[in-house]
Amino acid sequence: QVQLVESGGGLVQAGGSLRVSCAASGSIFGIDVMGWHRQAPGKQRELVADITRRGKTNYADSVKGRFTISRDSAKSTVYLQMNSLKPEDTAVYYCNARKYGAFGVIEDYWGQGTQVTVSS
Repeated sequence: QVQLVESGGGLVQAGGSLRVSCAASGSIFGIDVMGWHRQAPGKQRELVADITRRGKTNYADSVKGRFTISRDSAKSTVYLQMNSLKPEDTAVYYCNARKYGAFGVIEDYWGQGTQVTVSS
């Protein structure tokens, strides 16, 4: 099992910045991708950004150029730096860790979520 603990959410004005962090513990060996998803009220959870074990990053179009995902492998921690925040970025942000196993098996682990609220 992998445990994920997020921190760093909060309230910020539009145009401001926040950084959220996610620390992984437990059976972290074999984690292939770590990322951030978000879910706004009444909407489906969506991918915000992720980063592979080799450092390849992927971003949702809505956050490209504003958000940066990074990873400190030594600390088993992933960060999401969010700049130029907009009210539509308001959501609960969830950390995700994914392992790809044999025979197409995928293991997904989730954090408890951290609230990010952007006021206009």
